[in-house]
Amino acid sequence: MRGKLSVIGLGPGFEDFIIPAARNSLEEADIIVGYHKYLKLIENLIPGKRKQGTGMHKETERARIAIEQAGQGNKVCLVSSGDAGIYGMAGLVLELLSREESVVIDLDIVPGITAALSCAALLGAPLMHDFAVISLSDLLTEGDQIRKRLALAAEGDFVTVLYNPKSSKRTVLLEEARDIFLEKREENTPVGIVRNAYRDTSSVVISTLMKLPALYDQIDMTTTLVMGNSRTFQWGKFMITPRGYNLA
Repeated sequence: MRGKLSVIGLGPGFEDFIIPAARNSLEEADIIVGYHKYLKLIENLIPGKRKQGTGMHKETERARIAIEQAGQGNKVCLVSSGDAGIYGMAGLVLELLSREESVVIDLDIVPGITAALSCAALLGAPLMHDFAVISLSDLLTEGDQIRKRLALAAEGDFVTVLYNPKSSKRTVLLEEARDIFLEKREENTPVGIVRNAYRDTSSVVISTLMKLPALYDQIDMTTTLVMGNSRTFQWGKFMITPRGYNLA
């Protein structure tokens, strides 16, 4: 029997934001593979299912487990947070399969709601014009490359979404990102800070580039930052980036 591997995104982790196609993949699967924390988020959706979880920084191991199980004829669902194709597991699975052509399985990549979109909805409409998404994690990307991308995004006046802004060991890149944007943006440029979007501990704050350092202690790896462009403004509890419609 030919196996199937579905790589899905769970969105922000709140059950209502998992799309129906991803739910179907979970229901049809014989085995669910994922990071322990993500499997715990969906425990009530996968009762009685066989689960294989791994710890943090074990992405390659998870992908190999999923491919191996599908190669044995099982229906496997590999879960990511957000969208599986945006800093998720889909690319890693495809890279491995491209090197292991002897493995013949059906592959299905199901989209999810990435943090840029879930956090933007909580903030209002900050992504109404062109935007960039940059991860500040330097585990897989050189710090100089991240700084270059930040500088180019600031130069191009893109609204910029920052993933993985700060960890317990990595704080400098966030400070440098702010300095880079201050070279191209006004001090009062709105910055949205969303932590644990749609979860019980969710928090949403709108600050500015100038005031951002006062909030550094509230920023961690579960936080997403949205840096406005030169036209982004705050109205009450919302950030708005005008698209350019004629409102006269």
